Amino acid sequence: MILTDNETSIDLLNNEAIAITIIDLLRKRPDRPLTIGIHGDWGAGKSSVLEMIEAGFVSDDKVLCLKFNGWKFQGFEDAKIALIEGIVTGLIENRPTSTKAAIAVKNVFNRIDWLKVAKKSGGLAMTAFTGIPTMGQIDTIVSALEGVLADPGQLANKETLTTAIDGVKSILKPAETKNVPQEIEGFRKAFDQLLKDADVEQLVVLVDDLDRCLPETAIETLEAIRLFVFAASTAFVVAADEAMIEYAVRKHFPDLPETTGPRDYARNYLEKLIQVPFRIPALGETETRIYVTLLLIGAEVGEDDKGYAELIKEARLKLKRPWESAPLDAATVNKALGDKADKAHNALMLSDQIGPILASGTKGNPRQIKRFLNTLLLRKRTADARGFGDEINLPVLAKLMLAERFLPSLFEQIATVSVTHPQGHCVDLASLEYASTSDGNGSKKNDTKEKSSDDKTSKAVATAESATLSEWKASQLIMAWAQVQPSLAGIDLRPYLFVTKDKKDYFGPASALGHLAKVAEKLFESKLSVQALEPELKLLAQPEAESLFEAVRTKIMSGDNFKTKPTGVEGMVILVKAQPSLQGKLLDFIQALPDSRCGAWVVGGWQTALKDVDAIARYEMMLEGWSKLTNNQMLKLAAEGASKTRKGDL
Repeated sequence: MILTDNETSIDLLNNEAIAITIIDLLRKRPDRPLTIGIHGDWGAGKSSVLEMIEAGFVSDDKVLCLKFNGWKFQGFEDAKIALIEGIVTGLIENRPTSTKAAIAVKNVFNRIDWLKVAKKSGGLAMTAFTGIPTMGQIDTIVSALEGVLADPGQLANKETLTTAIDGVKSILKPAETKNVPQEIEGFRKAFDQLLKDADVEQLVVLVDDLDRCLPETAIETLEAIRLFVFAASTAFVVAADEAMIEYAVRKHFPDLPETTGPRDYARNYLEKLIQVPFRIPALGETETRIYVTLLLIGAEVGEDDKGYAELIKEARLKLKRPWESAPLDAATVNKALGDKADKAHNALMLSDQIGPILASGTKGNPRQIKRFLNTLLLRKRTADARGFGDEINLPVLAKLMLAERFLPSLFEQIATVSVTHPQGHCVDLASLEYASTSDGNGSKKNDTKEKSSDDKTSKAVATAESATLSEWKASQLIMAWAQVQPSLAGIDLRPYLFVTKDKKDYFGPASALGHLAKVAEKLFESKLSVQALEPELKLLAQPEAESLFEAVRTKIMSGDNFKTKPTGVEGMVILVKAQPSLQGKLLDFIQALPDSRCGAWVVGGWQTALKDVDAIARYEMMLEGWSKLTNNQMLKLAAEGASKTRKGDL
């Protein structure tokens, strides 16, 4: 089951009310120009609202709806020209022109050519308002280009320049106006005439994905929209995140005076362009749970199912007053789906389990909800395929994934502790959850009866508070997460952490170190620094020392460069010196080195760590073997010299 993330005209969010309101507003005065903004965070459902608006005009022959996606044109052409030409081309394609309209079409395209000339000639300063050059500027361009053609050294570009000159001359007429304001007015009149000749009472342009564009593309598109702002019978509906557009304006005008302020200017710029703003609200808990239920059931029975359509109607009734309504229940689902209700049973149960979690974690963002659900379900399916799916409880996985997604530092701490615990528990987490649901005296909130905690939780609370737990309890976000059900106290978290390996493997030697991870990092520092660690390393228990050695060994071997002494070898020697029981592991490491690719460094530097007689004897055998090498002359000579020195010492 994969939930698609495309815009849709099927309304699961009750955003149809916004679409209907905008349609009514547009049709109230079709003869007047209007610019409407649909604002909302990334993934809030802006594109779907545009789909609903377009669908709402399908049966109205007097209205022509055109869609423009600025992101698709990014990098291909001047976005300003792309939007203007796209609107005119779309108008002609959707309203086949008559003889009467032919003259208007030619006139409009001649006006558009003013922009193209500027782009072809290059280096022309464009006006900030329209990008249209004056007649005087074009005269200058033609003279300059003709002068270039007279230079024999430039003949290689003759064809290109001739084309540019012809393009300029084709729209030059002595009787035409010679100033920018009049050219703007001329374009608008020509466009108005084209709408009349094409029998279009109102043109509605839906602009999407503007907030995905680079700042330059976004500004060019907005400037093109401004050209139409006063064109009668033309309306724009712009779907964009306000914050991203304001950012684009600030990037485009970096040198604004301090008295104006870049943020204020950006906001004023958008407010002057967008006459009527609509903001899509985030989903509340009830709305989120209904949305999750509809998503999951739709994926099971199909969006074209008649029963599913009935279920959507029932959901909309509840969404009219979400502050009074409950989520969709089994009775409602059974009534709507009939004999297909069995397919929806698992979806409804899952929605009940994780709906509240998603409501608190995703803050009601539809796209985040979809992506979260897809990742959750794919991980569960992976666990099933690996054979441990029965050990994965979806609500538990969902709660951990909320931390992974929104509180990554917390998730990292939980993971590093849990993978090293014999039962996969995180004691501090149990204490955190207990504290998040208790008052200052240790009594459960909203609980008049005294309840006995399980042994694990009681022990966790009784222990002295760790620095990690204190850090967690100081964060309101973490405390709020801890209150989310179900409780993770006493649960073996290792299967859940294993299934999140697509992000990071917490079961590798270095990842499983827990509190020793920082010590492992220090062992890769300078020789002087690692020598200072020796007292601390002597205090390690044997299992800790072995895990630390393995982490260092794995990292050194992964480097696969042994011509010079790898970083970390000095730390390994100090660790073995502090923990003599590791001498055998150190010799295993040395012996595993590829002798054909090792530098001379390998024959020395181990003496301070190798103290046992058996260990020394084993090392001397290695020296003897290296002294007989035929594929590494440098190591052979170094080993021979080291053997002679050792014999002389004896």
